[in-house]
Amino acid sequence: MRRTAAVVPAAGPHRIKGTSVRLRKRLRALTSGRGPDVIYDPVGGGYAEPALRGIAWRSRYLVVGFANGEIPRLPLNLALLKEASMLGVFWGEFVRREPQRNAVAVAHMLDWRRDGKLRPHISARHALEDTPRALQEMAARRVTGKVLITP
Repeated sequence: MRRTAAVVPAAGPHRIKGTSVRLRKRLRALTSGRGPDVIYDPVGGGYAEPALRGIAWRSRYLVVGFANGEIPRLPLNLALLKEASMLGVFWGEFVRREPQRNAVAVAHMLDWRRDGKLRPHISARHALEDTPRALQEMAARRVTGKVLITP
């Protein structure tokens, strides 16, 4: 029987800083010891393996991108030991190949946002005239979520 997937606990988004060991422990703590059902990884890099190690039995690891710049080498035995699925998520190609399914998915996601089930982390808000500064912060990797530019 599949549990309901929850990407962010009801208490809200959590930033986890420190070592990869701390990441695994924090994932467990946030999920009452069982690990998350879904890992959404747009970053890659050195935290990918501890995230995979910390997931729940029969969970799903979504490979979304490599914003870190490093493509991780993951030991596939971890997927076997957790009976976990790893899935590549190439959204741009999905939009091109399956526009109707994409429209349904976007509508579903907007419903989650409206209902408070999806709360994107906003790193910073900038006025339109501060756009160059916002772009510099992003290029320097000083943001941890979305950056909003407001007119």
